[in-house]
Amino acid sequence: MKLSESLEKAFNDQITLEFEASLVYRQLAIELELRDLSGMASWLRHQADEEIVHANKWIDHLAARDNHPRIGSISPGSVEVNSVLDAFEAASYHEQRVSESIRNLYRAAEAEGDLDSRPLLNWFIEEQVEEEATVREILGRLEMIKDDGPGLLRLDEELGARPATTTEAR
Repeated sequence: MKLSESLEKAFNDQITLEFEASLVYRQLAIELELRDLSGMASWLRHQADEEIVHANKWIDHLAARDNHPRIGSISPGSVEVNSVLDAFEAASYHEQRVSESIRNLYRAAEAEGDLDSRPLLNWFIEEQVEEEATVREILGRLEMIKDDGPGLLRLDEELGARPATTTEAR
């Protein structure tokens, strides 16, 4: 069943937001790479790739329902990073923004009785809980570490051990 025009627009807005999130994560990775924290930069690059996977899931859903996926204008905005903590606070802010957007999509789909979107929306709601929790954990550890060089290097090494993923939908 084809999505309504208003839901198609909302889903397309989500596609754009996921690509924007990818660019934000990529910029954060650049910022940490410049601080010689290659493990954290690698973690953030993987996160950027995961956001593309998410965009692909929305694209596939729209296309499967005979709608037209469209990527809107994308801008990562101004990503200011003065510390490692700043980088992960920016990541947390963006994850919260994506989560709220998905909750709003869920509400809109429910209001229109769009049962066919429920599995996808449920997957994303669960994914966002995990995403926010992961970034919060990293933030908590950074707050404990503060500017402790050995602590930052240990966390850098740990985050750099994250396995690589693909940008294809899983």
